[in-house]
Amino acid sequence: MNNLQIINSETIEKIAKLRNGEKKLHQVVQYPNNSDDLLDRINDPQIEFVLFGIKEDIGIQANHGHPGAKETWDSVLKTLLNIQSNEFTNGSNILVLGHLDFSDLYANHYLTDADKSLKTYRRQVETIDQSVNQLVYSIVKAGKIPIVVGGGHNNAYGIIKGCALALKTKINTINFDAHTDLRAQEGRHSGNGFSYAIEEGFLDRYFIFGLHENFISKKILKYINASKSKIKFRTFEDLIVRKKISLKKASKNAIKFLSESKFGIEIDCDAIENIPSSAQTPSGFSVNQTREFLHFFGSHEMALYLHICEAATVDNDKINEQTGKLISYLITDFIKSKKKA
Repeated sequence: MNNLQIINSETIEKIAKLRNGEKKLHQVVQYPNNSDDLLDRINDPQIEFVLFGIKEDIGIQANHGHPGAKETWDSVLKTLLNIQSNEFTNGSNILVLGHLDFSDLYANHYLTDADKSLKTYRRQVETIDQSVNQLVYSIVKAGKIPIVVGGGHNNAYGIIKGCALALKTKINTINFDAHTDLRAQEGRHSGNGFSYAIEEGFLDRYFIFGLHENFISKKILKYINASKSKIKFRTFEDLIVRKKISLKKASKNAIKFLSESKFGIEIDCDAIENIPSSAQTPSGFSVNQTREFLHFFGSHEMALYLHICEAATVDNDKINEQTGKLISYLITDFIKSKKKA
């Protein structure tokens, strides 16, 4: 599969931590042996979740955002694989693939003229889209649940497309986000993944949960109002500031809107307060509110995938280890939400 770097034993050994009397997740999760048996491993009846990373922030830069999300996968892997394997999180039904690598696209960025960089980045996002779409298609076609760690929010498009093609039908999506990501189709970037998915017939119903009123343009609001049967939202201000509706009731309304069809769960870390990201916010949902949201939607039988994006582990040239820890919590919350009662 294009650009997929299979996780190898050297990587696992490098990050693995062992302690007498304890079993860590890296000792029980499944890994592909090599690229030749990849589809066999994905189709293994024991596997329920297929986890992979996307190492890029080109889509973010193509949307005038701050880079830093490219290395998030490495930080997540280091934390996630070293949590305890126990009765709460066993891990034997998780296949860790590795990551989609786009280092070749970065190779000549330093040579790119500043005036032409946006056009170059947006063209490169189309290449990224193809790889994401292809891999997600194979996972969903096998009846498994993709868990994707990015990378920019541009990757929502490839994920939605891959799911829709595998299921041969449009899907729905809930986006936990401060922004709509419904910008114009002006070339692919992190701000228009849902615009393209709707226009190309892969995304049916779309709900934005926690949208910040300061970031909704008149043009996009007009577009949403003209598409009320297919696009709905709840603003952060209504939920948290004015408390016009409780989080629980808003979540129930959203699930009613979405759950007639399979739906994906998008977590944009821009929506979580003080988390390093492409558009870090001082006002947002708490980590615990995010975890509660994810458990609620993940536990629904129609929940199809989880995509966590826009988090940055490199902030002002410093590694923020808390980002990997946060995303590990979100991944395990989602997996636990799928446990049969």
